[in-house]
Amino acid sequence: MPAPNLFSPLQLGALHVPNRIFMAPLTRCRAEPGNVPGEMNAEYYSQRASAGLIISEATSVTPRGFGYPNTPGVFTDAQVAGWKKVTSAVHAAGGRIFLQLWHVGRISHPSYQPDGGLPEAPSAINPKGQIFTGTEMADYVTPRALELAEIPRIITEYTHGAECAKAAGFDGVEIHNANGYLLDQFLRDGTNQRTDAYGGSVANRSRLTLEVTEAVVGVWGADRVGIRFSPSGVFNDMHDSDPLATFSYVLKELAPLNLAYAHITEVTAQDIAHGATAGVGPRELRPSYPGNIVTAGGFTQESGNQALAEGWADAIAFGTSFLANPDLPMRFAQQAPLNTPDEATFYASGSTGYTDYPSIAA
Repeated sequence: MPAPNLFSPLQLGALHVPNRIFMAPLTRCRAEPGNVPGEMNAEYYSQRASAGLIISEATSVTPRGFGYPNTPGVFTDAQVAGWKKVTSAVHAAGGRIFLQLWHVGRISHPSYQPDGGLPEAPSAINPKGQIFTGTEMADYVTPRALELAEIPRIITEYTHGAECAKAAGFDGVEIHNANGYLLDQFLRDGTNQRTDAYGGSVANRSRLTLEVTEAVVGVWGADRVGIRFSPSGVFNDMHDSDPLATFSYVLKELAPLNLAYAHITEVTAQDIAHGATAGVGPRELRPSYPGNIVTAGGFTQESGNQALAEGWADAIAFGTSFLANPDLPMRFAQQAPLNTPDEATFYASGSTGYTDYPSIAA
């Protein structure tokens, strides 16, 4: 049997997808008041419906889970109604879309918290750097450590978010366990200094990830759930003393669930420039996870095909190239030139740099 390529179909849990060119989750900061998706968001996603799978931008499951302006939520009736516009538009265009479930944890600020209090995290360790509060840049604050009795509430919030995503018409959900946000903060020992059942050993640090996953699977079924990890990512001041051991353990624990996929990001040159070490990504973790692996991290058509041929990935998620090229699969198929992403508009407002990138047909 010939090796798969980006245009090979794939059985992704319950979904049969027509290609392996996925749209990566991309925060765009264009939700409407109340953190509600609107018509412009529906147009943006439907333009990209030729992806094998769209993974939505990160979407908070709780009012406590925000850390960026104008990002969407998935816990109110208005947010569900807004997301219905998106899923209806994507499905009408022939696409498939998963919602990414999110809680930023310590990567927040009192200005984003509903009571003006401290962000919540596994441990009271403040990240280096600054955050945009919506009006100005400010230093990150030291978060408060979640009490043991609060952990069930976190799981309930993810469960409710999963239920709301189902009500909104998504095809499935991806649990955001990467990039320095709450679940990643529990998993890695650089941000988790707890001494209770959720800290210390890798088994304890993995506990919340596994409990949240099991809860979300209870809503959706395992074949419509994915989960994202960034084993060597340093974004949001993250590190782990032994990422190979940590992520091998959690993936081996997840494998029997038969999830739709694990989304494991590759180490990029940008990560390495910020202190990451090369060596722990989907290639190294493949022995720990026999199911579908989606990967992302600056891939081109050529490098994506190579990863598929070598067998350490089953699909490739493209970020900025899908942002700038709504018809990316067609461009790959025709070997057509790609539009250049405009970084100045990545997190802006309005349609410029959002819905106005031209397709080949245009």
